[in-house]
Amino acid sequence: MTLSVTHATERASPLRGLLPLWVGAGIYALFLLAGNRLLNDPDTMWQITVGQWIIDHRAVPQTDVYSFTMHGQPWISTQWLAQVLYAGAYAIFGWSGPVVLAAGAIAATFALLTKFLIRRLSESATLVFIPAALALTAAHMLARPHVLALPVMVAWVGGMIAASDQRRAPSWWLLPLMALWANLHGGFILGLMLVAPIALDAVVSAEAQLRKTLVLRWAAFGVAALLTSLATPYGWNALLASQKILGLGEALPLITEWRPADFGRLGVLEICLLLGIGLALYRGIRLPPLRIVLLLGLLHMALAQSRAAEVLALLAPLVLAAPLARQIGGAEPDQSNTAPRGALFAGVGMILLAGTVVYASVHRFEPHTHGSPVAAVAALKRLNLSRVFNDYDFGGYLIANGVATFIDGRTELYGEKFFVDHNAASGLMKPENLFRLLEEYRIEATLMRTQSAATKLLDHIDGWQKIYSDDIATIHLRKPGAVHTIGPVVDPKAK
Repeated sequence: MTLSVTHATERASPLRGLLPLWVGAGIYALFLLAGNRLLNDPDTMWQITVGQWIIDHRAVPQTDVYSFTMHGQPWISTQWLAQVLYAGAYAIFGWSGPVVLAAGAIAATFALLTKFLIRRLSESATLVFIPAALALTAAHMLARPHVLALPVMVAWVGGMIAASDQRRAPSWWLLPLMALWANLHGGFILGLMLVAPIALDAVVSAEAQLRKTLVLRWAAFGVAALLTSLATPYGWNALLASQKILGLGEALPLITEWRPADFGRLGVLEICLLLGIGLALYRGIRLPPLRIVLLLGLLHMALAQSRAAEVLALLAPLVLAAPLARQIGGAEPDQSNTAPRGALFAGVGMILLAGTVVYASVHRFEPHTHGSPVAAVAALKRLNLSRVFNDYDFGGYLIANGVATFIDGRTELYGEKFFVDHNAASGLMKPENLFRLLEEYRIEATLMRTQSAATKLLDHIDGWQKIYSDDIATIHLRKPGAVHTIGPVVDPKAK
């Protein structure tokens, strides 16, 4: 595959310009077939639980109601709308609902990305970016709120980049996207932060006599975008909540998706970076200074936090498209007949809908519970306890099953110190933390991974009796008279 433009072939195609449709349909089918993979994250369970709470109470949460350690403390959900959508889909269609909703959002994301790219680049050049973007984002494509916000992110940034390319201010019609994004996911902060550098790129590249007017228009758009982002049930608090997440300090590297990129072994990010660098060196590609700054900023985010690889994958092509088109050749104007396209879109939509119904009727969508403490929680609920020290990864499953948590995936609620202390306790990096937390919070039982260091230690501590254990989770019950043995007794009736 080359980056040259095949003008004759593209003009000859009566259906030229339909690449976004085929990309969207193909990616939707791909993620639908791999549907259970979208449910691999236990956080999906508590997101749906919160969404159902919002539906039932017709209000958004203001305080914590799911843990016993932070019960009643201020907590807001900046992704409340996405949680409601997932909960509604689940209530109507079972687990098929969240899968189809997430797959549809992913398909829309890539269809929009393709649409923006083919306005500048040839279809062959566009098809270099799309597989790379898919490879970089696939690991984080899960039925979680951020996935529903991805098409909004691409549309928002794509609209601003298009305006910058044309040396004009963005359309005011982009503002509803910011309002939607602010209610779907806390990542809307990124959208606000990108207004200034993209505006600067537009102003610097414009003719001198137009710069003053352009500055005023972009400034007005930026202020309007900020005000529009406040159109949530939480107002300014949504902005402050995002700051709390970014201010978690030492806690962030302990969470897998927030860890820096790991180059200890060859991965997708490294492969894409090497190929990109090689292509740039081979073709002698040059970028305007501010586009370089934007690209390096996105790259820094991806290197600092593994979850930001999707931001690099989806936004970097938008930043690169226009400068690349000037050097390798751009797309030909679309002169094909658009009359039959409406019928084609409707036909493809009907096929996808019918295929979804058929596949959902013969395939059972459900979360992957291999790593969830299903049997252990069933045994725990029979004990009717209220203060259980749990593994961090078990929090989402506990919330979904009505068990008050010690800690769960809402890290911003618990704060840096609490999270770091819990991690040091469960991993026995600081054994004294474990005993301090058990006493400070008057823990009645523990529910930890069977292979965790804390579980192994409690096996041999007087006053704690193992009452249930399987390959995934182990329950230790506080029992003052219990004396440890080499092989702690497990009650078979608890299984």
